[in-house]
Amino acid sequence: MLPESQNDHKEIAHKRIGALLEKLDLSCNHIDTFVLAFVHRSIVNEKPHLTPAHNERLEFLGDAVLELVITSSLFSEFPEKQEWELTDIRSALVRGRNLAEVANRLHFDEYLFLGKGEEIGGGRKNDYILANTLEAFIGAIYIDIGLESAERFIMTHIYTTLDHIVENKLFKDFKTLVQEYTQAELDITPTYSVIEEKWPDHDKDFLVGIYLWDTLIWQWNGTSKKKAQEKAAEDGYNNVTKK
Repeated sequence: MLPESQNDHKEIAHKRIGALLEKLDLSCNHIDTFVLAFVHRSIVNEKPHLTPAHNERLEFLGDAVLELVITSSLFSEFPEKQEWELTDIRSALVRGRNLAEVANRLHFDEYLFLGKGEEIGGGRKNDYILANTLEAFIGAIYIDIGLESAERFIMTHIYTTLDHIVENKLFKDFKTLVQEYTQAELDITPTYSVIEEKWPDHDKDFLVGIYLWDTLIWQWNGTSKKKAQEKAAEDGYNNVTKK
């Protein structure tokens, strides 16, 4: 349980995240930036006096840094592949499930700052939260110690999953897989629609649904329409094909 004092909370946060950085062989200039990467929106909503900001701006930045590094690396490593092939492989590398698996291996769940409701609801094992936290952490590395350090982290912990992805043919994006499945089984192309938008313009949260005909078959939320669509497709595909 977190202390109610802001100073005590900061001291504990610095100690925990400092230990993680040491374990990952990362230096830092401003540890508060790295602490912020682990602050989930839920604790800000419940205890704004402890943590007035959350990690979603860092996640936004880290997502862009991750995509740049992965794109550049794939472009250099596979000169024979067409852009659509590289896009599919990149999508698999930066996919939420892959990032969540990396975050789990790094034990990021142990460092999250969650609100009580999210804690009780199993937020520490939530793939969506873990993937977003990993992106926020990359954003923190970029801001605090630079692109070279962010690239080294990405290449060490994320790009190294490439062999597994290629070997197991996991490089098709789930929107494509959902479309192929529904066309083969039902002779219909799925559509995506925003069900709900929450929060102010600068802090969006989208709930997106997949529809067959006019029937909602699956839904998911994300900080952008694209992320919400991809996550809804991934969970929808896994849910339907495993039945």
